[in-house]
Amino acid sequence: MKHPKRLLAGVAALALAASASVVAVRVRHGDAPPGSTAAAVEAHADQEAARTRGIDAVLARRAVAVLKGDLNGFLAPVDAKQTALVARQRLLFVNLRTFGFASLKYVTADALGPVPGLVEKYGPTTYSTRVMMRYQLKGLDPRPVQTDLGYTFVQRRGAWVLVDDTSTDDYLSRDGHRQPWDFEPVAVVRRGTVVVVVDKREAALGTKVAQVAQRAVKSVQKHWKRPWNGAVLVVAMPDVQVLSTLWTTGTGEGWTIAAKAVTLYDGEQVGKPVGRPIGSRIVVNPALRKKLDKDLLVHEMTHVATATLGQAAPIWMVEGLAEYVRCRSIEDDPHWSVDPYRKRVRTSYLPGLKSLPTNATFQSDPNLAYGTSWWIVEYLADHLGERKLAALYTAMSQKGDPALKTAGLTPAQLVKATKSFKG
Repeated sequence: MKHPKRLLAGVAALALAASASVVAVRVRHGDAPPGSTAAAVEAHADQEAARTRGIDAVLARRAVAVLKGDLNGFLAPVDAKQTALVARQRLLFVNLRTFGFASLKYVTADALGPVPGLVEKYGPTTYSTRVMMRYQLKGLDPRPVQTDLGYTFVQRRGAWVLVDDTSTDDYLSRDGHRQPWDFEPVAVVRRGTVVVVVDKREAALGTKVAQVAQRAVKSVQKHWKRPWNGAVLVVAMPDVQVLSTLWTTGTGEGWTIAAKAVTLYDGEQVGKPVGRPIGSRIVVNPALRKKLDKDLLVHEMTHVATATLGQAAPIWMVEGLAEYVRCRSIEDDPHWSVDPYRKRVRTSYLPGLKSLPTNATFQSDPNLAYGTSWWIVEYLADHLGERKLAALYTAMSQKGDPALKTAGLTPAQLVKATKSFKG
């Protein structure tokens, strides 16, 4: 079950208030001296602060151990009697070292729980906490990003010991804490600005995907007329649990669900984006990782290239631009054409177009939504040129639909022009 953090904080506050009221009743009956309520609350706060300092110190040493390659230091606070836990943490360390971090910090966030069964199993000092992992991958992230994880500690002989790393998963953000390094052994393939993550047993696939991704980067840079350094991480792993919440809708093997660009933000990824967009990762549908082609990656990389501009652009512009760059990339090869797609849009989708596609359109009829959005952007590219199209996209990323007037168009005029555009 899910436990929203505000609710957890509220429960904790109610519990504290309840304990305080008991003390107050005892004072009235003469069972405790005056002022004991304040003293008890202060003592409780001191204990919590000491616990936070102790666990944060443990986490800080583990972060340094990852950066320095110190396996023993990383495993030092792990309960050595739990062989499965030690094995998971050892694998985590090996995977983390494979990625290469420019920076890494772990800090405690809010308390989690009560987690069923853990206090009974480990004793009264059991403490479950959400931990924020703030990190920056070398060559990829211009600034640190965050993800959350959940750990349970127990105090033994004055030291905080990690005793559980899985029981708190349901208390964490829906997809923020599912990262590639948390599962099976990985291989990380780097080719220029492209980084590809695959199962360690599929390193050859990683090399192939990296080569395809490099070609896709060049295609995006050709048709997206704004500076983009081409830095992108592609996750192409077989485990369906790897960011599996991305695949809760859609069926079949259509390109629209074959991969997804996941935007990363400056703040916590809990509930909703917080802070500025910093970049994106491309996550490939595990069932299609071996069928990945350039034009699919071009669509998603266009999202990566534009993600840091802002989040206000309407969905028709976001998806339409990605489709525009994808189709232009296909037709850069004289042996290929998107004419069948073009014909379907003209004959099947445009006649009924009455307004710009919305989120509801993409939900109810994605083929129509993607097709008409592409054709709208095709018209804008023809009308404005690719450089002015990029400027318009940038303005809409920051100001939304009102920025359309900078192109001298209203939504109604754009729909009318798109319907008559022959391409």
